[in-house]
Amino acid sequence: MQKTKKSVAKRFKISATGKLIRRTPGFRHLLAAKSTKSKRRASRDKLVAEGHAKPLLRCLPTGLR
Repeated sequence: MQKTKKSVAKRFKISATGKLIRRTPGFRHLLAAKSTKSKRRASRDKLVAEGHAKPLLRCLPTGLR
């Protein structure tokens, strides 16, 4: 049985269509120095690029998809 890579399971979610969703980096600290526009964009989740998503999906067994 393939085990789940917990580091991948904690950082990514799978959408209803089967794509990986990630958080935008740089949204934890030093927010006063960032513009409102960049903070607004960083609050949204983003999709993982197809080339990067393939090996990450292999780290998640079929039960999580």
